[in-house]
Amino acid sequence: MTGKPPFPPFTLETAIQKARMAENAWNGRDPQAVALAYTEDSRWRNRSEFITGREDILRFLERKWAKELNYKLIKEVWAFSDNRIAVRFQYEWHDNSANYYRSHGNENWEFSETGLMRRREASINDVPIRESDRLFTWGEGPRPLDFPGLTELGL
Repeated sequence: MTGKPPFPPFTLETAIQKARMAENAWNGRDPQAVALAYTEDSRWRNRSEFITGREDILRFLERKWAKELNYKLIKEVWAFSDNRIAVRFQYEWHDNSANYYRSHGNENWEFSETGLMRRREASINDVPIRESDRLFTWGEGPRPLDFPGLTELGL
């Protein structure tokens, strides 16, 4: 893939579009498709793990979604400028023992001129929840357009 619009510099509208595109892709849980949104030499920090390159991203995503079952994510733009976007996010998931979690985090993104992400810094905390406390209740795939975001859910 040579480019992924929208391209920097970002406006509020294009930053929101980019965040929603990322949210939709991650909710699809297809490591191959998600990895294509990153440059070949993309650098990540995800929690305490440091990842470099699309192949490592692919392996990371395969491990992630094998562990974090029924993963559902909502992202919200926090700030943006030129080729950078900051988002806050939460996602819900459960492990193979039916322990449920809501994970809270912040990401800082930096994009190449082609619109591919070349750097991702993610800080994430997991909070155990009861299954009955789940709020992200849509079916498989991307969050429906009429499903509330984080702010609307009071999160």
